Amino acid sequence: MLYRTLKRMIERGQIDGMEEKLDIFLASSKITAEEYTELMGLLPNKAADNPTEE
Repeated sequence: MLYRTLKRMIERGQIDGMEEKLDIFLASSKITAEEYTELMGLLPNKAADNPTEE
């Protein structure tokens, strides 16, 4: 149930602090490693958001 809630939040763009939340839920065994990997994959790529300056 937590997994579905987290996935819905990500899909709606409610991602502030989501990486840290996912880390905590994984560490406390609230979500599985497979769920963690999938949810992290849904988050926007930080590299695309912060292009390096040349």
